[in-house]
Amino acid sequence: MAQLKRTPLYEEHVKLNAKIVDFAGWEMPIQYKGITPEHLAVRNNCGIFDVSHMGEIFITGKDAEKYLQYLITGDVTKLNEKQIVYTMMCYENGGIVDDLLVYKFSNEKYLLVVNASNVDKDYEWMLKHKANFNVLIENLSQAYGQVALQGPSAQKLLQQFTEFDLGKIKFFYFEEIHIKGINCLVSRTGYTGEDGFEIYTSEADILPIWQTLVSLEAVEPIGLGARDTLRFEASLPLYGNEIGADISPLEAGFGFFVKLDTDFIGKEALLKQKENGLKRKLVGLQLLKKGICRHGYPVYDINENEIGIITTGYLLPNHDNSVALALIDVNQAELDNKVLVKIRNKFYEAQVVSKKFINKKYNK
Repeated sequence: MAQLKRTPLYEEHVKLNAKIVDFAGWEMPIQYKGITPEHLAVRNNCGIFDVSHMGEIFITGKDAEKYLQYLITGDVTKLNEKQIVYTMMCYENGGIVDDLLVYKFSNEKYLLVVNASNVDKDYEWMLKHKANFNVLIENLSQAYGQVALQGPSAQKLLQQFTEFDLGKIKFFYFEEIHIKGINCLVSRTGYTGEDGFEIYTSEADILPIWQTLVSLEAVEPIGLGARDTLRFEASLPLYGNEIGADISPLEAGFGFFVKLDTDFIGKEALLKQKENGLKRKLVGLQLLKKGICRHGYPVYDINENEIGIITTGYLLPNHDNSVALALIDVNQAELDNKVLVKIRNKFYEAQVVSKKFINKKYNK
């Protein structure tokens, strides 16, 4: 059995009495005080996450822009310097290799931030499709630490430790600045539906950044449990749940991030899928009585014919009944349509609702 990896902040989580679990081969904090108080802390004030397990892959060289254009579903030619785009890499059949963020330094230098569970697979995929492009592909994940500061108070709290005016960092842009004298890359991004920042620095320097921010009374450490409930409430996808090798971006409702006027791996399959019409669609569901939807539970029509599956489900704070995201037959996906969710061999009635479980509060 492979030994679990640890981020540079592992000992800090132990000191804070976090509950540690195996996540994608990493020993990570699932919770500190509890998922609900941590969820509410981010919604109402500010929380800090250790996301040092995420992958950082640099693409540099004369053909960096052309190579990326071929690799991803987005249009990198439209990016300004210091701008970021959320995008996906697809297989030839239209399934998703991974979803990722692309940070543009210049036409010849990009940072790709990928999911922790997919780092090695993504790196191999990139190398496999390097072809004759004049690029250098470097997996520098081990060299970086990363924390995310999220919540309505994030800018005010972080501003205390830098002379750079954080108000100048626009949504989905980044700057290289100093925080407490430490050189950091700071982006106005996150995975919670709140305003906030993601902070990258060297593996050695992430510790003082974390210690400085977590020492503030207004900042709560947040585990992976609340990270998942927060992203779900904001209807943000998780690889392996809402998106994956057997789910296309169009089925998952992310057609906006697929620029079919560009050429990329998987384009032909997605064009065909669009022309033929989707057979499945990702929708929001709400149970009509007490019960909790969970990932993997089957979904049926009112005649008890199986039509899909729950991708993520929770009983969220401030919600009376359990809500879920589900990938179901497109013919059953109209708003207000009644369906059944099978929970422990018993059918529970649910209704198709908007996936917008909360209004995002990004600072745009």
